[in-house]
Parts: sequence; structure tokens; C-alpha cells
Amino acid sequence: MTATPLKLYAFDAEDLAVLSAHLQDAVLKPTDIAYLAREGRFALVCNRFDWTAAEGGECQRRRTGLHFERVTAVKARAVPKGEDAVLELLTIHFEPEGEESPGGTVELVFAGGGGIRLVVECIEAAMDDLGPMWAGLATPKHD
Repeated sequence: MTATPLKLYAFDAEDLAVLSAHLQDAVLKPTDIAYLAREGRFALVCNRFDWTAAEGGECQRRRTGLHFERVTAVKARAVPKGEDAVLELLTIHFEPEGEESPGGTVELVFAGGGGIRLVVECIEAAMDDLGPMWAGLATPKHD
């Protein structure tokens, strides 16, 4: 099955939850992550697991880009470094700064307890599939 590549945008917490669902169990290396402070952009490239294809019994992955705009600070916690390290993205969530402010903190949570926190002026993110799907080795499982 060749699914149409996804191109999704997030401008609020509900949109971000949709991106998070599509990126659950994506794998990436720390070298696939960049923070461009001058531009206020945080970006990464990952191999996302296609949960839609999995519903049809297929195990597939696809190269996908994700970026956040209006990022003012980035903090990493327990994220392994090095070319051989592999990160598995579990979820992305947003913690608002206050009731009236569009800003807050976006957290990318990885398996093993690591995470990356982005301080954002507001939610402005995009996910874009970058190429064709390929057969995966296994469907991710969670306890």
C-alpha cells in the first residue's frame, strides 16, 4: 500500500496532539536534531512508523521532517549523544504558560526517560513526509 505523504500543521494543543499521534514511535539520531536560535526554529528528521498502514496489517516507516517556529529556548534532559545513539519518540505535548498567553513549553518525550523542552511564543509546527515508505522490521509494542 502506498499512502499519500502527510503534510500537517499545528497551531494549538489539539493540532499538536494529532502530530504527536502520527509521530509516536518515530526513531531518530541526536545528529538529526537542530536548533537554529537566530531563526527561532527547532527541527528534526525522523523515521516515523505509519500507524495508519499498521491498521491494515502493514509494518512501514517513512522519512519525515518536523519543525517548530517561534522557539526561544531549548533544553535537553537525559538525551544520549553520539552518532550511534537512537531516540524513540513517545509523545509530544504542550504546557501553556498561562490562560491568556499563547506561549508555553512543548515537550518531546523519548523512551528511556529523555526529553527535549522547547520554550515557544506560540504553537507553530509542521510535519512533512519526505519520501516513500519502506517495510519496517516490527510493529512497536507498548506495555
